[in-house]
Amino acid sequence: MLKTGIYVDAENIRLSGGYGMRYDVLVDLANSGNSVLLRANSYLVEDRRRTEDDPEYRQKLYNYHDILRKCGFKLIKKYVKRYVDEDGVVTSKANADMDLAIDALLQSRNLDRIILLSGDGDFLRLVTAIQNKGCRVEVIGFNNVSHDLREAADRYVSGFLVPGLLPIANTPEGERWRRGTPLNYNPAKGFGFFRYYRLGPEGLVSDTVFFHRSKAPVELESQAFVNPMNIFEFRIAPNPMNDNRPEAWDIRTMSPDDHARRE
Repeated sequence: MLKTGIYVDAENIRLSGGYGMRYDVLVDLANSGNSVLLRANSYLVEDRRRTEDDPEYRQKLYNYHDILRKCGFKLIKKYVKRYVDEDGVVTSKANADMDLAIDALLQSRNLDRIILLSGDGDFLRLVTAIQNKGCRVEVIGFNNVSHDLREAADRYVSGFLVPGLLPIANTPEGERWRRGTPLNYNPAKGFGFFRYYRLGPEGLVSDTVFFHRSKAPVELESQAFVNPMNIFEFRIAPNPMNDNRPEAWDIRTMSPDDHARRE
């Protein structure tokens, strides 16, 4: 069994489109396949002044912390510090990057696999250092993920594509929707394939599904299906006109800022 550790740069994730991320799905991911979750740390920022002065904020924040603890995460808090320069300008600072890096480096000696949730390129050296110790490093991020960090990871997966990690808004109850990216597309014939992921007992597995341009809104430009970085939302259903072969239906684009705006 692979001993796995999860390290969440919570502030980076929150500010980069991951607001509302489901920590229980992370636990399921770490415990799937030939893997068992050994360590789970989330590195958080707390504004003590606001916690003391704003009861609503305090209650909301602590409820959130309780949810993380119930999912089995240890919380490492960094408190906001304020500095006043000679001109009277107040600067706020709170950064838990160093805490995360030290913990991950020290604890990696007892781990086989680390799942790092962050898009911060400052963790590039940490990733390579852990890999040099023989530990596998997988990165999950949302928006604004460092290209170098993606390249250095043994595996990079967009958090938007991990099933259930971020709920898909405006979907009918009981229907199972997916997010995926174009694998290939034939503009002349209007069809192609989406790549998406399934999370099951065997772990996170990539799969493909056929789609046709006609199952997307007319106003959606065909060129959007050519860019492999674009993320689409769709449901998979059998097509009775094609021997009930599974296809992507009700295709729509996902705005990278949708979840950021929900905050």
